[in-house]
Amino acid sequence: MIAPVLLHQGIGIEAFNDLPTRRAVHALYGCANSLTFAAELARERPYSSHDALFRRADALLFALPEDAIDDILAAHPRIVNRLGCAHATHNDIETERKIVRDEIAKVHRSRLERLLGPEGGYDNWR
Repeated sequence: MIAPVLLHQGIGIEAFNDLPTRRAVHALYGCANSLTFAAELARERPYSSHDALFRRADALLFALPEDAIDDILAAHPRIVNRLGCAHATHNDIETERKIVRDEIAKVHRSRLERLLGPEGGYDNWR
């Protein structure tokens, strides 16, 4: 499997906040594979810190309807493979939904961290 390419790596929160909306949505879609998620997260800019963006991303993810989660999962076959094991534990549907969202949140967090880079971003984005 080919890893996704993030075109906006290490831009920092300030540069992210300053991106035109279309570019911000594009950058976030590359992290999340959900237009709804990306558009909403971009619309709510500016974010005061990395953590503020991460917290809002988690809140949005957990508020998405199940069909949006299914669309995200279609882009994350590794999560689907890991979740196959969850069925063997006979979890109830609510527990499995939480497990799915927790796993997606981990992937999103990793990709958002790459998008933003260190606090302040890298010099080439300033």
